[in-house]
Amino acid sequence: MSIILGVDPGSRCTGYGVIYQCNREISYIDSGCIITNTSELASCLKLIYTGISKIIKKFSPNCFAVEQIFMSKNVHSVLKLGHARSAAIVAAINYDLPLFEYTASQVKKTVVGIGNAEKTQVQYMVRMLLKLSINPQVDASDALAVAITHHHSTQ
Repeated sequence: MSIILGVDPGSRCTGYGVIYQCNREISYIDSGCIITNTSELASCLKLIYTGISKIIKKFSPNCFAVEQIFMSKNVHSVLKLGHARSAAIVAAINYDLPLFEYTASQVKKTVVGIGNAEKTQVQYMVRMLLKLSINPQVDASDALAVAITHHHSTQ
């Protein structure tokens, strides 16, 4: 039995998803987004760090799974994403959570079956796998997919 916190980092919206794992079964606990309505980098990182810390305090996860950074032509965007990802990781490390990292293609392949799946396909499969009545918000869905990927990697 364990609780998995999955995170899809972003400088404007960091998605999170919390699932419960018992043997081969998973169930939905919570998901959402940490919105950073600021262009100031330090404030943005503080919001992400504080938000992830609150989620950890509330749900007491056993591990932290995060999406790795993908390569992009826009170096500025990749740097912002790296900062956001680091803020989330530091929050998890401060609570001594084991860290697991997965590429976007690993997550898509695990959840949908193909490594280049569209966001809507991931969203739909997350909904089906967790038996949700509605699709989660896109960033939250991606974070839940990261958590599901971690569950599958431990089986």
